[in-house]
Amino acid sequence: MIVFYSEYIDGPICRLGQEESWHCIKVLRHRSGDMINVIDGNGNMFSAEILSDSPKEVTARIKDSTPEWGGHPYNLWMAVCPTKNQDRFEWFAEKACEIGIDRITPLIGEHSERKVFKKQRTEKILLSASKQSLKAKIPLCDDAVTVTDFIRRISHEENDALKLMAYCFEDEKHPRISITDALDSGKSGKIIIMIGPEGDFSKEEAFEALNAGFIPVHLGKSRLRTETAALTATEAVYLKHINL
Repeated sequence: MIVFYSEYIDGPICRLGQEESWHCIKVLRHRSGDMINVIDGNGNMFSAEILSDSPKEVTARIKDSTPEWGGHPYNLWMAVCPTKNQDRFEWFAEKACEIGIDRITPLIGEHSERKVFKKQRTEKILLSASKQSLKAKIPLCDDAVTVTDFIRRISHEENDALKLMAYCFEDEKHPRISITDALDSGKSGKIIIMIGPEGDFSKEEAFEALNAGFIPVHLGKSRLRTETAALTATEAVYLKHINL
């Protein structure tokens, strides 16, 4: 099944951008009258008939729509410190999108090796992964923020969310639990998970997160790289909520 993306939808008419139009007409050789599948990035999939087969801009008339196409029964927001090698972070973003994720916020922590993050390439990867994995909703990728600013924002805006922090260290007052036990807590709806850099969160960042209601969790006995930990957490949420 081939899926196209359109950000130009006006009533029953949708238009494909130049790159999507070229692929539709020049590569796949669609012509006027053909039916194509189009997503809007917000969760809707449309069946549409091509009206104009220009390789610069395909115009199509929507015949049918399917809301929440390829969706999942949870809302997962991953806040992850970008890796020194950006390819590793992009690998996480791609695979997490295939599994099921709603939002990614790159975090800059005290121990982060990468202090600058450009999201444009990641956004393209998320679009491609959404189409490949047959999902109509494209995960949002935020601009990078510091760990402290993210925690303070969440403490004010997301009181009802289940907030988890994968943290390597442990103290007697705040013992870690497994992520599966945390997900079994009975709290449903939005889930926010913070994953630190290779050097982990600083103690100051961790204590601020704890004070903001984050639950410290572990992902098993293995020491995981940042991108592996982030994907493991994504998979844990998926397996918790999807009936296989």
